Amino acid sequence: MAKINFAEVVEQICEKDLRYSADAYHFVQEGLNHTLKSLKRGGQHAHRHVSGQELLSGLREFALKEYGPMSKAVLNEWGVKTTDDFGQVVFNLVNSSVLGKNETDSPNDFKNVFTFDDAFVKPFAPRTASPRKATHAKAKKRTSTGPKKNKAGLL
Repeated sequence: MAKINFAEVVEQICEKDLRYSADAYHFVQEGLNHTLKSLKRGGQHAHRHVSGQELLSGLREFALKEYGPMSKAVLNEWGVKTTDDFGQVVFNLVNSSVLGKNETDSPNDFKNVFTFDDAFVKPFAPRTASPRKATHAKAKKRTSTGPKKNKAGLL
């Protein structure tokens, strides 16, 4: 059996399905490898079936590692705007015999698993102190310089 040339298959997929750039397919392939390595480090068998949820978690982690706060913008540029889009990319690869699936796998496994804002924007959003903590911090700052004395020197 001839070895599949991933780049050629991706080119053929992109000619039929214009929604996603070739970069999205290469990202999913690299993200799958990242996910398998993470599972192996976690003590799990590296060559086992990866569920849609596990793959999405790995793709999220990989995107944050590779692109940091630009993750959402990069993925959007490639046409990937939701977890459903990841599912479409994965199943385009499955239908082209690049990836395998079991009988229970479905594009629905990728539907609305997380929002891209939650996954790729919130980790980089500035943290705001809660009003109670901020008040506590101000009170602590006042008392850390010692008690305030009035003009007569009394507390």
